[in-house]
Amino acid sequence: MKAFLVANPKGGSGKSTLATNLAGYFANRGNEVMLGDIDRQQSSREWLGIRPFELPTIDTWEIGHDNIARPPKGTSHVVLDTPAGLHGKMLERVLKLSSRVIVPVQPSLFDMLATRHFLSELLSEKAVRKGKADVAVIGMRVDARTRAAGELERFFATFELPVLAYLRDTQVYVQATAAGMTLFDLPRSRAERDLEQWQAIIDWAEVGHA
Repeated sequence: MKAFLVANPKGGSGKSTLATNLAGYFANRGNEVMLGDIDRQQSSREWLGIRPFELPTIDTWEIGHDNIARPPKGTSHVVLDTPAGLHGKMLERVLKLSSRVIVPVQPSLFDMLATRHFLSELLSEKAVRKGKADVAVIGMRVDARTRAAGELERFFATFELPVLAYLRDTQVYVQATAAGMTLFDLPRSRAERDLEQWQAIIDWAEVGHA
C-alpha cells in the first residue's frame, strides 16, 4: 500500500487541494484509492460527497481527529488530509500510516514561519530519521518566476528538502473542486498547464513504489 500524508500546521496552506488532486490522479490510474480526512472541518470528506458517481472512485473510511485507524484491506493508495496545528503525538500517529509526506507552503512570511517549526519537528520524528517516510515540499499559489518564489526557494534550501513543484494560483482548481472533480478528471485542454506542473509531483509519488 502506498500512503501519502499531506501536512502543514497552518490553515489555508493548500492541503485539501493537494490531497484531493493526488487522490484523483491515483483513481484515474485505476487504483483502489482511499482519501482519509482527520481535520475536524472534514473538507475532503465533504468534497467526496459531491464527487460525481461516474468519475473514477475515491473512497474513505472511518477516520477522524480522535480515531487514526488504518485503511481497509485491499486499498492500494491512501492520501491523508490533515488538520491545522498537527504536531506531537498525532503527528507521530499519522506518520505510522505514511510512507511519503508532502508539505505545501505558500509564499508569505507567516506561512514560512509556521512551516519552519513544523518541518523541524517533522524531520526529527523517528519515522523520518530512519528513512521510513520521505519528505518533500511544494510551493502553492506561486509563480516560479517571481521574487516570492525565490524567497520560498531559499527557505526550502535551509532544510535540504526536494522542492517538487510550484503550483500556480488559478481558478481551475477552484472550479474543479466545486464540481467534486480534480485536474485529472478534466479535459486535458482545460488543465494542460497545471498538469504539466504536476508531473514532477507524480514522478516523485511513483518512484520507488512497486
